[in-house]
Amino acid sequence: MTDFLAWTQACQARIEALLGDLLPSPQIVPRRLHEAMRYAVLDGGKRVRPLLAFAAAEVTGAPADRAQYAAAAVELIHAYSLVHDDMPAMDNDALRRGKPTVHVEFDEATALLVGDALQSLAFETLAHPGLNHDPAVQLKMMRLLAQASGSRGMAGGQAIDLASVGKPLDLTELEFMHIHKTGALIRASVQLGAQCGTLKDATRNALDHYAKCIGLAFQVVDDVLDAEASTATLGKTAGKDAADNKPTYVSLLGVARARELAQELRTDAYAALSDLGKPAQRLRQLADFVVERKF
Repeated sequence: MTDFLAWTQACQARIEALLGDLLPSPQIVPRRLHEAMRYAVLDGGKRVRPLLAFAAAEVTGAPADRAQYAAAAVELIHAYSLVHDDMPAMDNDALRRGKPTVHVEFDEATALLVGDALQSLAFETLAHPGLNHDPAVQLKMMRLLAQASGSRGMAGGQAIDLASVGKPLDLTELEFMHIHKTGALIRASVQLGAQCGTLKDATRNALDHYAKCIGLAFQVVDDVLDAEASTATLGKTAGKDAADNKPTYVSLLGVARARELAQELRTDAYAALSDLGKPAQRLRQLADFVVERKF
């Protein structure tokens, strides 16, 4: 576990430094927008999506110097989504990563522009020269991230989530929502990291099944933590899903069954990696981290 901790810290430090370089300086006009972009992205979060990208890159032999740009692109999309999700028109939250949300710290118009600008910066980052030796593959990577972020992915999942407030969903409907809202970007993280190296079809399929399981497990654990953990521990408002009458795995299954489901999804994720051997060890460790995390 110490080895895994050292690896995560090294990857987190690498991605933090790169994000700091990619984000415009607050000394550049428009200063307030650039300050808010840095506020939204830096010094916060577990960086799970970049960690998944780095781990998947190890499976396909991609160097970290290349994979870091795919990892950063996904994290920028994730950060933009949090800024917009927290706004009054969406989840209307005042706390994120232990500090005021962007629209609270700055204002709503700035928060809207921060999300727009971070999304654009993500695709600029994914266009970094040499992300793959084949430009056609790099173009496919950009399309993959666009689809994972758009109406057939994350944004579509958020739309379903907003439309589902106060409505009973069955397990299939809830899973469909989260495959899009949370799972799409997690699956993109794994695929983009892997595509920075040499990726065979069998490996791609195995990694995608792993990522689908981990994406759902991440949301199941999120729902459990929202019900059981404190605001101080989470760095965001605890119990908000229940207060807003949102359908969750906990509201549908109860805490105990939700925890069992997370364990089952981890087992399925392990099975997906069974033929990938030692290079997939970091992905196995990240499956443990996702399911066992306390924040």
